[in-house]
Amino acid sequence: MRDEKAGEEAGRFYYKGNRHKQLRAFVYTVKLGTLTRAAEALFLSQPSVSLQLQALERELGVQLLKRSRRRINLTDAGEVLYELARPLVEGWETLDRDFQAKVKGLQGGRLTIAAGSSTIQYLLPELVRRYRERFPSVHLQLANVTGKDGMALLRADEADFAVGSMLDVPNDIAWAPVYHYDPMLIMPPDHPLASKSSIVLEDLSPYGLILPPQRLSTYRLVDLVFQQRQVPYHVAIEVGGWEVIKEYVAMGLGISIVTGICITEADRGRLAVRNLRQYFPQRSYGVVMRKGKFLSAEARAFVDLIRPGLLTHRDYDESGHSER
Repeated sequence: MRDEKAGEEAGRFYYKGNRHKQLRAFVYTVKLGTLTRAAEALFLSQPSVSLQLQALERELGVQLLKRSRRRINLTDAGEVLYELARPLVEGWETLDRDFQAKVKGLQGGRLTIAAGSSTIQYLLPELVRRYRERFPSVHLQLANVTGKDGMALLRADEADFAVGSMLDVPNDIAWAPVYHYDPMLIMPPDHPLASKSSIVLEDLSPYGLILPPQRLSTYRLVDLVFQQRQVPYHVAIEVGGWEVIKEYVAMGLGISIVTGICITEADRGRLAVRNLRQYFPQRSYGVVMRKGKFLSAEARAFVDLIRPGLLTHRDYDESGHSER
């Protein structure tokens, strides 16, 4: 009896001594969805990963995972542990790199930021310039993606964070808006609407709109507003890129509704610009990241350039609609 009790105590001590391995196996299993993928990523056998998970559940006294043929799902307790364990495991795995970055003043690190074309073209240049001046040895990659592709990079940990605009915020994503831009109607200076002192939505109906492709949020917003107000409209040209849209408008091929982020002083000299905030919502741009993501020193330094202390408040962990 005494030997059996001693064996249990020794086993319990053994499990505690391997808590990091257990948590690592747990996080990888949840993140990758199956024991097989977790084992491959950890360079372990599948039975070894399974034993570590069983030991963790036994030690904590709760069921963490619901196992099925196709995928492993979290219990409520598993959700709580995953939220706590993921940043710990990721922080441990990047400890050496982050330590070297701190010691060397961010020399030789790497940073990947996901962003759309308009963000890269209009919002990021000054931030990138300041970042490069302070940390010239950091390898900076700007991944030009939008929508689902950007979310996929964040969820796969292939991007540290994203900078851009969001319409809807998924439950696993943290969103911190920083910059706010009004919607603008642009048209050639000699357009009939350019001489009007005030423009209502119905005034736009006779004229063809030049808009980004339907899959992009700008098109969706424009369509939503016209539909809600039951005002007819028609799209003359679909084309990607604010610069192309502005050029086509300047050529007299149509009018457009764009976000103020893309309007420059030069544009105001060649285009008639009117604010349409009374009809269309503002668009907000800011930092997007996966909840629980452990930001590297390189990433934190860039976020601090946008706004010091951003994404440290609990409010940014709440899901919901973006500010626009």
